[in-house]
Amino acid sequence: MPASRSTSALQSVAAVASVLRTAGCVYAEDEARLLMDEAPGPGALAGWVDRRVNGVPLEHILGWAGFDGGRISVDAGVFVPRRRTELLVHEAVRLLHHASSASRGVVVDLCCGSGAVGAAIARRRPDIELHAADIDPAAVECARRNVNAFGAHVHQGDLFEALPLRLRDRVQVLAVNAPYVPTGAIAAMPPEARVFEPHTALDGGADGLDFHRRISAGALEWIAPVGHLLIETSRHQSESTAALLTAAGLAVRVVHSGELDGTVVVGTPHP
Repeated sequence: MPASRSTSALQSVAAVASVLRTAGCVYAEDEARLLMDEAPGPGALAGWVDRRVNGVPLEHILGWAGFDGGRISVDAGVFVPRRRTELLVHEAVRLLHHASSASRGVVVDLCCGSGAVGAAIARRRPDIELHAADIDPAAVECARRNVNAFGAHVHQGDLFEALPLRLRDRVQVLAVNAPYVPTGAIAAMPPEARVFEPHTALDGGADGLDFHRRISAGALEWIAPVGHLLIETSRHQSESTAALLTAAGLAVRVVHSGELDGTVVVGTPHP
């Protein structure tokens, strides 16, 4: 519809929600409130609603995502952090809490995307030495803005190749949200993901486990003797992810949250 008519029609949360609901937005009222609260004016609001109707992720429109009680800057073309990934944060913080004071220093957010996981852990545990790494330059730039306040180090490169060698055998928590969507399943994802997020942040190979294989194979060189590898996975893939960590020589357990609909596999070196 013309911008002028859109502007005059979008005068209330109910009106905006109606437009979004018609376009298939599940949380139309919540999204309408956010758009109205954040838009700098009626013209911007009309443009934002039009972009949302056309499938642009809400977080890319707003420029931020809510995650673990904070706001994470999210640029267009950068993977949007999901609520289920908060389980990765909670488990990492729990393990850090139980670590001895001599061994709880270094945390690595690998495949960091926007840096949401590392930033959330650092908010809860400001005593850590945080490193974040991703292969995507756009994600690295976005992550820098999100973790700079915590004195973090952000690296660009392919998995462990991005990390400084001085971190070998020193990482207390290696938190990983690597791509784990099977290649053939990407076409069935909502357009918010398959159109507007980079496939490199989604595509985990034929069975979704390509990155989990590579990470589990190399993790023991990096994590401390009393450290932990935490990998987000799906519930139906968790058994296969756990088997990869077991084959790599780690003691394994699977953590699931029904509330967050999240699953994390935790691997720890054997004594």
